[in-house]
This record gives sequence, structure tokens and C-alpha cells, in this order.
Amino acid sequence: MAKARTETVLMSEMAWPEFGQKMKTNPVVFVPCGAMEQHGPHLPLSVDAMLPTDIAREVAEEVGGIVGPTLTMGYRSYTKSGGGPHFPGTINLDGATVISIVRDVIRELVRHGARKLCFIVGHYENQWFVSEGIDQAMREVGDQGVRIMRLEYWDFCTSETLAKVFPDGFPGVALEHAAVMETSLMLHYHPEMVRIDKIPDNPGAEFPPYDMYPAHAHWVPSSGALVSAKAATREKGVLMAQQYRRDIAAAVRKEFGGGKRKAKAGGKSR
Repeated sequence: MAKARTETVLMSEMAWPEFGQKMKTNPVVFVPCGAMEQHGPHLPLSVDAMLPTDIAREVAEEVGGIVGPTLTMGYRSYTKSGGGPHFPGTINLDGATVISIVRDVIRELVRHGARKLCFIVGHYENQWFVSEGIDQAMREVGDQGVRIMRLEYWDFCTSETLAKVFPDGFPGVALEHAAVMETSLMLHYHPEMVRIDKIPDNPGAEFPPYDMYPAHAHWVPSSGALVSAKAATREKGVLMAQQYRRDIAAAVRKEFGGGKRKAKAGGKSR
């Protein structure tokens, strides 16, 4: 017997009548912004798209929102924050391309009735290009009552949580590429996709205070992880995920108002 379909907050899983009906309630529409980028030998290339989508789904469940299309490719991987483009599988978009995609997605969502949008960035290098895409779109649609929030989910990790996740000291967000934070979150959301036996334990990368073009591949540990991921655990992932869900939902309610918690749909949306 076929399993009954459960309610979803993911636009990609909705039929058009369902999406159209939900848009009549003026929900917050979340847009996860990721990348296709190497994440060491132990994590899939799509980590930067998967994690903001998971977080957006949980926050949308909290506030009665909808998760719009995930932007699965992003701005180019930098050597000192993502390992750089020399790893197989990393697909880089030009900044102008990212800006255009963000602008066009906003225009289309607004055409369908969206007036409250929240972009959740999961790829460090995307930040300013997503911001520029939002700015350009707002010049066209801002007079329609559109309001847009943009955030990087890791900024919601408080000092108290960081102290529990990194009892020996936090190396910083830029070095945390494919390391404890992302690996722990993947162990929570997608444990079947983490290659436990391949989690790297290399020392932290030491970068000079400048960049080189072409980039020096030898600056980056051969694993692709910029610092050891060995201390990652599912429990740490749960701790961070719970805080992101609670505190990002609180920020969304503060800026957009309303949004009561919905009953969680059965099972995970993937």
C-alpha cells in the first residue's frame, strides 16, 4: 500500500494548486543559497546547499513559512575559505551570475505573491553577491511592500554553544570549512552521507595575509578540510541545529511578525 503523502513546506514538493493556496496566506518564503564545492573526503559536494535547506525547512515549520528553490551553485570557492577551485567537483559561478540568479528568483517569487523573503546563506563566499542581487531586485519590486532578510546561519551560533562545540577554542568560521561545524550538522541531518572512516585530522591551514592569482593549491591541506574534523559528533550537530531553529525563527518573527509554530510533518523532507 502506498504511503500517504504528508504536508510539506518545500515548494519543490508541492503541486501548483497547493503552492498557490499557501501563497494566499502571505508566508515568509525562505531561499537557501549554497554551492557545489569540495568538502573534504568525507562529505558530499552539496553540503553548502543541503545544510541551509535543512535549516530553512525547520525554521519554515516553526513560522508557517515555505522553502523556495535552493540555489545549488554559488560564487567561486576561495583558497582561504573553501579550499579553492582545484579540487574536482567544485563548480564556480561568476559574481554577476549569482547576482542575476538572486535578482530573478526574487522577481519571480514576488510575481507569485511573495512579500516576505528570507535568504539563508550556506556558502561563505556568496554573502556579498546575494546582497547585491537583493539590492538590485528591491529597486524593481520594493514599492510593492516587499521586505527581504538575508542571513548566514552560522552567525546564530552563540558563544555558549561555540564553547560546547569547541572546548579547546573556536578556530573561526573561515577555517571551519568541511570541519567540525559542517560535519557535525551533516551527522545530524544526513548521517548516511558522512564517510566516517574518511574524516580528516589534519592540522589547521596557515595562510599568509594576502591572496595569489592563480591560487596556490599547496596552501590548502590535501584533504580539502582547512582544519581537523575529528571532533565532530552528531550531538554537536543537534546542539547547533536546535539553536539555529529557535533563534532564526525568533529573528524572522521579529522582522516579519506573526508566524505560529506548525505541527511538524511526519518524517524528514529531503
